[in-house]
Amino acid sequence: METLKDRKCAPCEGGVRPHDSTSAAGMMKLLHPDWRLVEDGKALRRDLKFADFWRTMSFVNALAHVANTEDHHPDLEIGYNYCRIRFSTHAVGGLSDNDFICAAKADGLV
Repeated sequence: METLKDRKCAPCEGGVRPHDSTSAAGMMKLLHPDWRLVEDGKALRRDLKFADFWRTMSFVNALAHVANTEDHHPDLEIGYNYCRIRFSTHAVGGLSDNDFICAAKADGLV
């Protein structure tokens, strides 16, 4: 069975309905439990802690590579030993499958 992290993001230029609260809750079960729905279910967020700056930036660089490959980019907030990841699909005004796919791929990097 194909997992989220094995899927590829599909181009999204709008015209697709965002996940509603029921479908988003179902998709959340496929991610690491540290992910949470934020902004009234319109975005995903996960906060990560690292031992030091080097490990933080190594993760961020790996995530940037994944995001570039998938052409689906998160909002990131980074500091010495932390990274906060936020996914949302602006073109649909909420969450698309791409957000969950990229979140699963981020989980694979941790």
